[in-house]
Amino acid sequence: MRHSINDLIEKINRSLENSQKIQERYQKLVSTPTNAVNNTYPHEKLASLFLGNVDTVGMEEPRNKLVSWVLEPKQRLKMMFVVGMAGLGKTTLVHSVYERVKQRFDSHVWITASESKTKLEILLSLLALPDGNNSRIIITTRRGDIANSCRDDDSIHIHKLQPLSWENAKRLFHTKAFSRNSRCPSGLEELSQSILQKCDGLPLGIIEIGRLLKSKAQTAYEWQKLHDNLESELRSGGGLSNMMKVLSTSYKDLPYHLKYCFLYMGIFPENKPVKRRRLVRLWIAERFVTEERGKTLEEVGEEYLNELIDRSLIQANEMDFDGRPKSVGVHCLMHKMILSLSHEENFCTLHCTGAKKNFTEKTRRLSIQKKDFDISQELPRLRTFFSFSTGRVNIRWINFLRLRVLDIQGTSLGAFPSVTTDLLLLRYLSLRNTDIRSIPETVSNLKQLETLDLKQTRVKKLPKSVLQLGELRHLLVCRYNNGRVVSFDAVQGFKVPKKISALKNLQKLSFVKARWQYRMIEELQHLTQLRKLGIVALEKEDGKSLCDSIEKMRNLHSLNVTSLNQEEPLQLDAMTNPPPFLQRLHLKGPLPRFPKWVSSLHDLARIRLNWSSLSEDNPVEALQDLPNLMELQLLDAYTGTQLEFHKGKFQKLKILDLVQLKLRFIRMEDGTLPCLQKLIIRKCSELERVPVGIDDLIHLQELLLCDMPEKFVTQLKKKGGELRHLLHRISHIGSYKEGKLVEDLS
Repeated sequence: MRHSINDLIEKINRSLENSQKIQERYQKLVSTPTNAVNNTYPHEKLASLFLGNVDTVGMEEPRNKLVSWVLEPKQRLKMMFVVGMAGLGKTTLVHSVYERVKQRFDSHVWITASESKTKLEILLSLLALPDGNNSRIIITTRRGDIANSCRDDDSIHIHKLQPLSWENAKRLFHTKAFSRNSRCPSGLEELSQSILQKCDGLPLGIIEIGRLLKSKAQTAYEWQKLHDNLESELRSGGGLSNMMKVLSTSYKDLPYHLKYCFLYMGIFPENKPVKRRRLVRLWIAERFVTEERGKTLEEVGEEYLNELIDRSLIQANEMDFDGRPKSVGVHCLMHKMILSLSHEENFCTLHCTGAKKNFTEKTRRLSIQKKDFDISQELPRLRTFFSFSTGRVNIRWINFLRLRVLDIQGTSLGAFPSVTTDLLLLRYLSLRNTDIRSIPETVSNLKQLETLDLKQTRVKKLPKSVLQLGELRHLLVCRYNNGRVVSFDAVQGFKVPKKISALKNLQKLSFVKARWQYRMIEELQHLTQLRKLGIVALEKEDGKSLCDSIEKMRNLHSLNVTSLNQEEPLQLDAMTNPPPFLQRLHLKGPLPRFPKWVSSLHDLARIRLNWSSLSEDNPVEALQDLPNLMELQLLDAYTGTQLEFHKGKFQKLKILDLVQLKLRFIRMEDGTLPCLQKLIIRKCSELERVPVGIDDLIHLQELLLCDMPEKFVTQLKKKGGELRHLLHRISHIGSYKEGKLVEDLS
């Protein structure tokens, strides 16, 4: 295809005009200034890692998928973004696809978008491509946010590249590390597996570590030495320095505040998931999160986290029902890179099992990752202290007077460390999962404290002096009885002083004992910044007062209320103007009637009704029109024997959990529950069969049967199950007894 210069310029101008909206939409994303100066991508040195005769072991499936997409006969321009972390093999994959299909097209071009190319050069190169005639564009990027910003119709697709499976990773590693028949000597098998686990399916790591091992003597000593010193090999001049250059490209592109947030992941042990909320609260305490008008610091912090996930630097480990990560982590090799960078920048110091004390008076953040430890030396610049020890702890806290963050959850503490109240600059204190029983009055000294985490401790009451902590945002005091049997009193709360309204900055308060606390319940109405409230042991006569207080909490997102016992009714129908942004609601206790205000909660995403014992009001009918409901749990919530899910109802529900109901029959009409992915049926002993219509739920992926009668389960078995044919769409079916899988029916 040939064009004159004038024709090409005219075509580019037309394309630029048509693409103006797309440019405006993601201009902010691609034009964010970075702090790197002349950070040109080292193509010449690293090209051999990506292009040419490179192994594509384990990439056959995604390669075939992309080839099929490219050759699909649709007469229009289509675009595919291949997204994933650095070193995952995006360029290798796409280049192999490009080489296979390029001769099928009249014209083809391979563009390397480096820091040395201007954005205009890249844009003009793309816009010069034909916009019809079955044209295809494939773009590789680590930036999922950029890919999503362009996805406005079905012509733009996103392929998230996954790490190699264990078998493919092993195959690739053996071809790189061993010369003879790619077989691992028997004396190196255990070390080989341990090294592969650290690679965690990352092709770049497997190839580079394999090459380095191949150059060394194949002895257990040499392999163990490399295994234990991966971090030092990543540094400049090390055997894995090229890999460091690739992994660090995304880090170098970050603005400074996100660099600190990312480096913070190095404080936590390798392969240890970090709860999302905990991480955000820590970032806030470290002052990494800056205020933005109209948003809480917690909301801004979550945006930071989402950006780091979109940039393929942090990984979401466990997802919540609403699509947000419950916990996050980083790839093992990325963790090694973080430790290397932290060492260079004096960001954080780790003290691990077997290592010598490597902290000095310049240490700013210290993470203890060994069983027993004692620290007696002065650390005048120490701002942050973490302990992941489960053994003996001996610390002279008087030497840590500048601490802002103290997180020693899970350590063997039997009493509150009294010297802690001398840490006047402390903003974050976590004693979670310890055996402390009380908090001293001198806690009032901690005027800067923002988070006090006493979950899973034995604390049942807080002193009045806690009311002097005016900066407190998160007050977390409760104990869960995590047994196999679901019990009414699974959550133990705590008593707070009556004038709790003094803590006006509170965002999260859980779980407060309400019994004999009428004045305290009235005081709650002044906590207008609350996002989450948990109440236990609520008496019937205090229901109206609690409703009045909740109506004043216009920013409340999560509400959890438990009555005094299984016989004490929850009187919550007095509310007429509920918080407009309520997303999570958990009501535990008998409901004389279904609260009408619940049906008006437009933003409600999850509701759990436990021991509600509704007889006249059907909760399914009351909730079926909520437009954003994604999870519904009914635990002994309804005394009826039949449930019907009508056509067009529960449009966004993903999880349905039916527990201890007296049901005999469930009907799901065609067109109901169009998004249902997970159905759980537990202890419904009178239920005769799986729901009628279950075979029409096209997105149902999981069916979990817990403590169900053998007769019920037998109907669904692969061999001879009379209703087995109804489950042909469901990929995972399991039968459980007392929490343990007893039979995989998939």
